[in-house]
Amino acid sequence: MNRWARVFRWHRMQKEDDEVEEKKEEGEDEKKLPAKPKVNWTEWVVDPSEEFYYGWLQVMIFPIFYNWILIICRTCFKEIEDEFLTLWLTLDYCSDLLYVADTIIKFRTGYLEQGILVQDRERLKKRYLFSSRFLLDLASLLPTDLLYLYFGIHQPLVRVNRFLRISRLNEAMDRMETRTSYPNTFRISKLMLYIFVLIHWNACIYFALSSYIGFGVDRWVYPNISDPVFAPARHQYIYCFWFSAQIFTTVGDTPLPDREEEYLFMIADLLIAVLVFASVVGNVGNVITNLRDRDNVFFPNHELVRGYLRNRYISKQLRNRVNDWYQHLYINRKITRENEILQQLPVQLQTEIAVSVHLPTLSKVTIFQNCETSLLEELVLKLIPQVYSPGEYVCRKGDVGHEMYIIKDGKLAVVADDGVTQFAVLSDGNFFGEISILNIKGNKSGNRRTANIRSIGHSDLFSLSKEDLTDVLSEFPAAKRHLEEKGRQILTKMGMLVEAAEGEEEQEEEKVEVKVERLEGNLDTLQTKLARLMAELESSNRKILARVEQLELETEGWEDNLPEEGGEEGGEVERRDGVGMEVEGKRGEVEGEEQAKGTEREDEGKDEGYGEEKGGEGGETKETERRGQEDM
Repeated sequence: MNRWARVFRWHRMQKEDDEVEEKKEEGEDEKKLPAKPKVNWTEWVVDPSEEFYYGWLQVMIFPIFYNWILIICRTCFKEIEDEFLTLWLTLDYCSDLLYVADTIIKFRTGYLEQGILVQDRERLKKRYLFSSRFLLDLASLLPTDLLYLYFGIHQPLVRVNRFLRISRLNEAMDRMETRTSYPNTFRISKLMLYIFVLIHWNACIYFALSSYIGFGVDRWVYPNISDPVFAPARHQYIYCFWFSAQIFTTVGDTPLPDREEEYLFMIADLLIAVLVFASVVGNVGNVITNLRDRDNVFFPNHELVRGYLRNRYISKQLRNRVNDWYQHLYINRKITRENEILQQLPVQLQTEIAVSVHLPTLSKVTIFQNCETSLLEELVLKLIPQVYSPGEYVCRKGDVGHEMYIIKDGKLAVVADDGVTQFAVLSDGNFFGEISILNIKGNKSGNRRTANIRSIGHSDLFSLSKEDLTDVLSEFPAAKRHLEEKGRQILTKMGMLVEAAEGEEEQEEEKVEVKVERLEGNLDTLQTKLARLMAELESSNRKILARVEQLELETEGWEDNLPEEGGEEGGEVERRDGVGMEVEGKRGEVEGEEQAKGTEREDEGKDEGYGEEKGGEGGETKETERRGQEDM
C-alpha cells in the first residue's frame, strides 16, 4: 500500500508542477500581448471621415424621427398619449440624452483647414459656438418640459423645439446616400419615408380637426367615436392615415367637405398633393435616367447599332450575331468600357483599382514575369477588355500583329487554314501574340501572326497594343532589354530567330557606339577651339577700344592750337612729323607684342596653322593703322 501511495503522491505532485508551469506560460503570453492604447478623453477629437462619426449619424436618426412622428401623434390622439404615458416619457428623455451627447460630439468634431484636420479644442469650440447650427442645437435642448407644470403632463406639444435638430437627419441621409452601393434604391426609399411622415402629419391634423368640428357631424369628418367600431385608437389612426393617403394620391372618392374649415383643409392638401406627385414623378424619372445612363456607360448603346444595321440593310445573319453579342454582355454583366468609367478618379486610385483587378492576370504572362512592379502597374492601365462570340476569329495567320492577348475567361482553339482542324486549345490564363509587339530583329515571321486563333464559345480577353507597350517601355529601358531578351529566348526555342541577323545586329550596335564616341570627341575639340577664338576676339576688342580712347585724348585741342595764316604750313609739317613718329613707335610696340604672342601660341602647339592666322591678323591690323594714319 505504501508503494501505491507513493506513486499516487508522485502523480499528484507532477500535475501540480504542470499546472504551475502552465500558469507561468499564460502570464508570459499576457505580458507579450501589446497593451491597448488608452484613449485620452480630454484631448479626444472626432474625425468626420471616420467610421465612428458615420455610425453616430445613423444613431441620431432614431431620436429625430421619434420626435417628428410621436410628438404630433400624441398631441392629436389623446388615447395613445394616455395609454402609454410612461413609455413616452422614458423615450422622451432618452432622446434628450442623445441630443446632449450629439452636442458634445459637435464640440469635439474636427474640420479640415488647408487639407489638415484641425484638432485644437479651443478652435473647434469657437468655430461651433459662432456657427448658425449652435443656435438651433441650443434651442432644441431648451428644457421646455417645465411647461408641463403649467399645461399638464399630457401636453407633449411643449417639446416641439426638438424638431430643430432636423439638420442632423439631412446630414445622415446625405452620408448614407454617398456610401451605399445602391444609391437609386436609397433615393426612392428616402422619398417614400418623407411621404410617409407627411401623410402621418396630415392624418394627425385631420383627426384633430374632426375633434374640433365634432366627430360624426357630417360625412367628411371622422365618424362618431361612440360607435364601438370607430372607438379603438388603432382604428382611429388607420382610418385617418387612409383618408390622408387618398387625398395626397388623388385616388378614390373622398367625401365632399361641408364647412369652411373642411374646404380650407382640402385646398391645402390638394396643393401639397400636387407637390408630392411632382416630386414622386421627378425622382422616379431621375432614377430611371440614372439607370439608363449607367447602362450606357457600362454597355454599348444597342439601339444606335440596331438602327444603323436596319438603315444599311445588313443581312439578318449578321444582325443576329450582333444581337447575340449584346445579349451576352448584358446577361453576364460584361463591362467593355472600364477605362472610361474610371477616368473620373485620380490616377493613383485608377492604378490601384486596375492592379487589384488585372494584375493577377497580367502576371501570368511569361515575358512579364520577374518584371518591375511599377512596370506592371503602368501596363494594367493599358489593358482593354474584349469579348468574342463563338466561332469568331481573334487573329488569322499572316496578319500583322498590333497587339497581344491574354485570356481571362473562355476557350480558344488554334486551328488550321481550313478552320476545322484543331492543333491546341487555349484556356484561362493563356496568352498569345506577345512576340509580335516587341519588334525583335531576326524574327522569321516578321511580326506577323503565325497561327489562326478562333473562339470556341464566348471568350473574354485582354488586349495590349504595341503602341501602349512601347510608350511604357520608353520609361523602363532595363525592362525593355529584359523583355527583348526573353522574346529572343522564346524565338530561339521555336526556331524562329535568325542567328546571323542577331550577330549583324550586335555589329551594327557596336558601329553605332563607335560613331557616337567619335562625334563626341569632335564636338569637344570644336568647343575648345570656339572658346579660344572667343577669348581672342574679346582681347582684340579691348585693345582696339584702348587705342581709340588714347587717340581721342591726344587729338583733343588740336583745332584750338592751330597757328594763324603765316605759320599754317610749317605747323602742319611739324605736327605730321610728330604724329608720324608717335604712331610709328606705337606700331612697333604693338608688333612686338603680337610677335611675342604668336611665338607663345606656336610653342603651345594647340592648333595647326594658328601662327599663320595670327600673322594674317597682325598684318590686317597694321594695314588698318596705316590707313588711319594717312587719313589723319
